[in-house]
Amino acid sequence: MFIVDNALAKRAAEGRPIRVGMVGAGFMARGIAMQLLRYFSGMELVAISNRNVENARSAYSDAGATDIVSVSSVQQLESAIAAGRRAVTDDPMLLCDAGNIDAIVEVTGAVEFSALVAVRAITQGKHVALMNAELDSTIGPLLKVYADRAGVVITNTEGDQPGVIMNLFRWVRGLGIRPVLCGNIKGLHDPYRNPTTQEGFAKTWGMKAPMVTSFADGTKISFENAIVANATGMTVAKRGMYGPTVEPGTPIQGAVGWYPAEDLLEGPGIVDYVVGAMPNPGVFVLGTTDDRTEKHYLSLYKMGPGPLYCFYWPYHLCHFEVPTTIARAVLFGDAAIAPIGPPCVDVVAAAKRDLSAGEVIDGIGHYMTYGLAERADVVVTERLLPMGIAEGCRLKRDIPRDQVVTYNDVELPSGRLSVRLRAEQDALFFGTEIHRASSPSTARAQRPDNREGARARPASARAAVG
Repeated sequence: MFIVDNALAKRAAEGRPIRVGMVGAGFMARGIAMQLLRYFSGMELVAISNRNVENARSAYSDAGATDIVSVSSVQQLESAIAAGRRAVTDDPMLLCDAGNIDAIVEVTGAVEFSALVAVRAITQGKHVALMNAELDSTIGPLLKVYADRAGVVITNTEGDQPGVIMNLFRWVRGLGIRPVLCGNIKGLHDPYRNPTTQEGFAKTWGMKAPMVTSFADGTKISFENAIVANATGMTVAKRGMYGPTVEPGTPIQGAVGWYPAEDLLEGPGIVDYVVGAMPNPGVFVLGTTDDRTEKHYLSLYKMGPGPLYCFYWPYHLCHFEVPTTIARAVLFGDAAIAPIGPPCVDVVAAAKRDLSAGEVIDGIGHYMTYGLAERADVVVTERLLPMGIAEGCRLKRDIPRDQVVTYNDVELPSGRLSVRLRAEQDALFFGTEIHRASSPSTARAQRPDNREGARARPASARAAVG
């Protein structure tokens, strides 16, 4: 961070700000707009795309921007940017195609739509920052391959727990301590929460009830910890993680005794979480060392007797830190958090209630399913249905509550790019295609009608990245 601020100041002084396009204008996107427009020099939010253009315009105006223009072509967008005007559009592909945009921030939380955006942005040589754990967990390893081929950075963001955990992980590792658990501190976990139970909280904070539900039912923590696992090489010790619940207010330093030592000290380490500990909503990393001298100093510095030591960060500040992530990608080619190879952990769909044959699975954070973190190799072997592509699947048989759904239990929706990309990822990293994916000819980019969205032109991900 302390390199980033000076580098941005230099870009501002030279009159060469980083030019950012943002896709989405919801709760988090509005916060990002405010940070970029009010508090970061050396970086300009030049365009916002959203299905409802007026929401994009409001995201600008609420942050104090003026001279906002609506555009409907790449030429109009590029001209507006060159003239120093703020552009809004319902077509996210304009942002991906504009030659004078350096990076795209995707802030919708929708998997199919964001897959279209991410592939197009990478194809057009744009760095991509995802505030979208759902997409990253589902096909992030494949998108990283695409980005590497294109010579751009794809990254999840600081501020959200995965990026904050990864910063702490890198810091701990830099001390000479081996990280063995990356953890998240939660205040609530109830897999049966739904938009009705969470409606009041959502209204209080101006958020959407399904988003809040995904936090409460454990789906979001599963997606986020899968991202961390894929960026560190860690795994999960069991399906759904341990997730111990402690007395509210218990100091997080006690985490050194909350997990089986053999799961931490043997193997690559694990991702997990705890409910009730403080500081909430912080993150923590457990580390170990065999160096006697290091142990001596750690004891002196009140870190305990070992063999496990707890390092923690007391908060995560979501949209506040996203601009730093963008700057790291554009200026230094450094991802805040990105996959390092094959998937290590995935998120699978489990029944939130008894499900009946013929029903169509609803969205993330809704009424029918919740997500569970599972080892990626187990997901392949047992043909488990990834949570990220469960929406829109039609059930072929009844599924009792809490049972994990498999590919054998559903009919996949046709024509989805995300389904095809997931099949390609499975084939690339595991040498097998575990489900029948849509053919490239049918996996065309359609105008999405869920969450934030806009017109999307046909695009083939495979052709796009060679």
